[in-house]
Amino acid sequence: MKKPVQLTEKVHLIDGFDLGVEERTGSYVLLEQDLTIIETSASPSVPHILNGLKELGLALEEVKNIIVTHIHLDHSGGAGLLLTHCPNATVFVHSKGARHLADPSRLIASAKTVYGEDFDSLFNPILPIPEDRLVIKNDGDTLEIGANCSLTFFDTPGHANHHFSIYHSGVNGIFTGDTSGIYYPQLHRKGIEFYLPTTSPNQFDPDKMLTSIEKYKRQAVDRIFFGHYGMSENPQEVFKQVEAWLEVFVAEAKVAYTEGSDFDNKTEIASKRILEKIQKELQIRGVHDKDPIYKILSLDVQVSAMGLIDYLTKKNT
Repeated sequence: MKKPVQLTEKVHLIDGFDLGVEERTGSYVLLEQDLTIIETSASPSVPHILNGLKELGLALEEVKNIIVTHIHLDHSGGAGLLLTHCPNATVFVHSKGARHLADPSRLIASAKTVYGEDFDSLFNPILPIPEDRLVIKNDGDTLEIGANCSLTFFDTPGHANHHFSIYHSGVNGIFTGDTSGIYYPQLHRKGIEFYLPTTSPNQFDPDKMLTSIEKYKRQAVDRIFFGHYGMSENPQEVFKQVEAWLEVFVAEAKVAYTEGSDFDNKTEIASKRILEKIQKELQIRGVHDKDPIYKILSLDVQVSAMGLIDYLTKKNT
């Protein structure tokens, strides 16, 4: 098992190995008076979280708060299962996502439609969360987790309407889930700082995403904690790259939408066009075309292309 990584004095990151892949999703452990976990990933990640807490010398009874930025299964699917191990914990969620955590039947049905026979290995079980252990947080709400340390919740749609981000006053950082994009530590270790937007279906909206990023800018944070994966201490570069690539993503998707014959074909064309742009950029920066990162990027871009075509389809009908 991979050991948790210490990011700041009181913030550690546990790798959730989403889809069995290292450094894809992570759970953040905030070592404050009220022990807090942000993001759970899917249920297969819960054993990694439990082992990570053990490595940190923490008892499950100590966990007070479990927070999910949004209800996509790679961020919240394991919340119900993790809660069964944490008898004193409460789950915090956006107002538009709470009913789906209390009754995940629609989440399960939707995931089964997409993943078919792979559903069990990727996501099972998705357990309902008792309503008396579920707390809704709205824009501007706060949560005190320690002496002179509070979390503030901000409504940040764009990736999904049921998405909030969490500002941590103790480190002047914000947990942005998927709204500020994806960070690639695999490239950072090569000396390449690289961020992409994530535009997955079915509530992606580029204008809302840009508005949420403006909200991040006004907060003047020193750190961004990503759902995928890790921490950046260069927020301005994050915003610059994500905004630039978002423009590219939408432009290439518009071409694909015009050229393609149906949803799947349009998605395939968009994915190919976007990936070619990314490969060209990374090759300029010294990343060989056989680098393993392209397998990860290909998966991310494929999902993003689906969201882009879904957005354009809705916009044009």
